[in-house]
Amino acid sequence: MHLAILGLLEQRAPVARETWRSFWDQLGDGSLDRAQAVALLTSLATRLPDHETLRHLLDSLAERRPARPADRWPGTVNVVGTGGGPRTFNISTASAFTAAAAGVRVVKTGSRAYSSSLGSVDLLERLGIRLTSSYEQTGETLERYGIAFAGPFVYPAQLTRLARTVAPLSMKPFGRFLNALGPFLADLPVTAQVTGVSAGAPLTELGALAGTVTDRTLWLTSNDRGADELLGFADNTVHTNAGDEFTVKAGELVSSEGGFDDLAPAADPASAPDHFLSVLGGTAGEVATRTVCLNAAALAVASGHLTDWGRAVAAAEEAVRSGAARALAERIRADRARPPARTGGAARV
Repeated sequence: MHLAILGLLEQRAPVARETWRSFWDQLGDGSLDRAQAVALLTSLATRLPDHETLRHLLDSLAERRPARPADRWPGTVNVVGTGGGPRTFNISTASAFTAAAAGVRVVKTGSRAYSSSLGSVDLLERLGIRLTSSYEQTGETLERYGIAFAGPFVYPAQLTRLARTVAPLSMKPFGRFLNALGPFLADLPVTAQVTGVSAGAPLTELGALAGTVTDRTLWLTSNDRGADELLGFADNTVHTNAGDEFTVKAGELVSSEGGFDDLAPAADPASAPDHFLSVLGGTAGEVATRTVCLNAAALAVASGHLTDWGRAVAAAEEAVRSGAARALAERIRADRARPPARTGGAARV
């Protein structure tokens, strides 16, 4: 059995970067069998290791990435959560559209559902909104719409190799680990990142891991209701990678009325796009609107677009009430649905 797996099982000391390098080498050359790949994922999903082991794991993956463009996307924020909290509609995706409609540059990362009926990727697919496939395309989409949804290219290729190695076993049983570490795996040249941490995710370990991130402002948000989003009816805490911590109390910025019943997802996944658009249009109920606007405000403040939370909430509410948030989503859908223009018989892409 590989030393990385033994280290995770014994947990006597952090698993070193060199050990992870060896694991990925053997995975790549085919000398690591399916049983060991399953054992590794099972161990990670059962009990997340210490933050030093996680940092070494992330570093061992980062050094294998192909080089990305050196240019950064100033003033841009990535929003992604750990999942695993109470069942709600896709709040972070709705807040991304709303913040973008209010002038915040947003790149959204996410995945298919591991612990919910529809992940952000599943929802976008049903909406007819495609993910970007390269840094160049992401940058162009960001310039055009003020928002982009980054595809799998931002994640380490070794995860795809792991999925193929354990096949036909699905990756879904390992969703706890993938959800928890996913926000740290995406490689994006953003200014800030806002990550909601649910009660099921290891906040202490992720907080220590966040403290090692130096290339962007990183916020981890949590609350006393166990959701991985800010809630108006909960006491929320924001932990930053600078070591600061502040609270957003229930009722402090938006009304504290309502509960999770007001944030429930569409009863039928087939109706999720219509329900989602009603959220963006402000017709899915006041609690839904307030929740989306509160989270959109966090994106505005974390990115530096605005510094005052009250103004940020007001700007998000205006984006919803004016129809700008829904119009942005409809515009992207319409543009993506159009066939490529043709010039001289050749398709333009």
